Amino acid sequence: MVVKMAGMDDHERKIVIEFCHLLEKSKQLFNGLRCFTFSSDLPQYGHKQWQAYFGRTFDIYTKLWKFQQQHRQILDTKYGLKRWQIGEIASKIGQLYYHYYLRTSETNYLNEAYSFYAAIRGRAYYSRAAKEDRSDLMVKKLRYYARFIVVCLLLKKMKLVRDLVMELDKQIVDYTSTYEPDDQLEWSLVLDEIKSFIKADGIVSVLHADSNTIVLSHRLSPLTTPPVEKSTQMNLSLQEILIVGNCNDQVKFSELTMDMFRMLQTLEREPQDEFNHIYDASPAPGRIPFEKSYSIASAKGGVPVGYPVVSGCQENGDRPLKRENPHKYLLYKPTFSQIMVFLASGFKELPANGALLLYISADGCFSTSKHPGDLGYDLGGVVTSSKKETVDHANKKGLHLKEMHCLYPGDLYPFTRKPFFVIVDSDNSFVFQNIPRYFTQPLVILMSPQDIPPTFQDQHHNGSLFTLFLHSPLTAFCFICNILSVPIHHWERCQSFIDRFVTEASRLFARSRIDPVYLQFFGDDFLRLLLLRYIFCDVVLHLHRAFKGRQLRPRCQPALPDADLLEHPALHHLVLDLASHLEVRSHFIDSAEMD
Repeated sequence: MVVKMAGMDDHERKIVIEFCHLLEKSKQLFNGLRCFTFSSDLPQYGHKQWQAYFGRTFDIYTKLWKFQQQHRQILDTKYGLKRWQIGEIASKIGQLYYHYYLRTSETNYLNEAYSFYAAIRGRAYYSRAAKEDRSDLMVKKLRYYARFIVVCLLLKKMKLVRDLVMELDKQIVDYTSTYEPDDQLEWSLVLDEIKSFIKADGIVSVLHADSNTIVLSHRLSPLTTPPVEKSTQMNLSLQEILIVGNCNDQVKFSELTMDMFRMLQTLEREPQDEFNHIYDASPAPGRIPFEKSYSIASAKGGVPVGYPVVSGCQENGDRPLKRENPHKYLLYKPTFSQIMVFLASGFKELPANGALLLYISADGCFSTSKHPGDLGYDLGGVVTSSKKETVDHANKKGLHLKEMHCLYPGDLYPFTRKPFFVIVDSDNSFVFQNIPRYFTQPLVILMSPQDIPPTFQDQHHNGSLFTLFLHSPLTAFCFICNILSVPIHHWERCQSFIDRFVTEASRLFARSRIDPVYLQFFGDDFLRLLLLRYIFCDVVLHLHRAFKGRQLRPRCQPALPDADLLEHPALHHLVLDLASHLEVRSHFIDSAEMD
């Protein structure tokens, strides 16, 4: 933008020059953060590599935002500052907070991103974008809507999501009819993805008394943390997580498959000041005007509110930084090399008594070997990427090549040098049950059923049943019993059965004759939750009439005891009592069949 300095006094000229400097510097730093490739100077993996850069970027946007607030009149009249430009700055600040959330797993930063995105909409910063007659500006507006929808999905603000989808639909129509752009089909696909994602996420509806849908949060809270009888063996805590998604037939939005979306929430705590607000809520009416009240600068200046000092040991300059959630990485259709680098980074960052979790939801990569000799590689694995390598020269020599972008069980052997917790959700999951404990470190592997009954296969694109059990056991239970909606009072009563099951399973788990490695993981809230939900899944599917056959039930390694745990009468009765309460007892075997 060319700014004419004529007609300005020295004070006005200094303000405009300083604003241009801050704006240019902010763009440079922001563009640096967008380079998340492995060849960049700011890799996405590791902590130290990116934290300092984020700090500098936050700092410059703090200064830029405060500066445009303090000198708005001069910038309006002399620089020609437009409302969409303010919106663009606010949008980038929202993106900063969102990506900081992705890197830290702290949902407070997600709330900060929401505050900026909501203010852009509330203040109508992009309302006159169409009058500029610039297609690139309209694209920025569409991207803002797509990002805002992702943030609202993660915060479970579904009422607002539906409003935003309608607005985005209208904006896409205006954009395509005005400019007839080349990316018209791409934006139509984005809209279709969002709508499919929302539909899949609401697989079972919880209804208010007035029949309106209630949106529940499934993050960990004090109300849902499983009880435990602590022992000295429970000495590990979950510190690093890698969530990988590559199911071609599964709905996805913004590089998040439905399974990834559910699992990342399962592995986060509800913000402490909001854990009891489990229902959907709209932004509070009467909020103080954004431009006058909200600054990302703290009272002490320099760093954003809630943003940790770059050293990583203090927060807001005065109190110790306490991580509420394990650090996690999200990888959508990664290459083999990307998985290895991110796993190695998480492995490297593990503190003493820390555990690494790998969750992978992917299509199976099946072996054609008739006489497997190496259980680490000859039985196949899971596909990680859709990329294909050129292998013509090898095929001409008659060589049988394994799939390049496949994660084989043998690929995980090096990471068993430290406590490792693996969850594989795939139609080839069972090949991971033979990973040896070469280094005698704690190792647990949870594996999904390799198949599902034909009656549920047409729903597989809405997300995996196994992951649904780990995310929301009651939703999964209703789903396999063909219950599509539940009144809220009924839901809460049913949830009490789940709570009783988890409490009893936790008691039996701690007292049963079980492999000691399980107890080492059991002291961590998240890992305990996953283990107990795994037990619920196994017991439910074992009792359900439609899930006959070992391929239709999950497996774990080491094996959990049947008599003391998985087939314990108390757990079976709780599941059947839940079925009776929901009036679906006929879906489950009777007592005679149990004997």
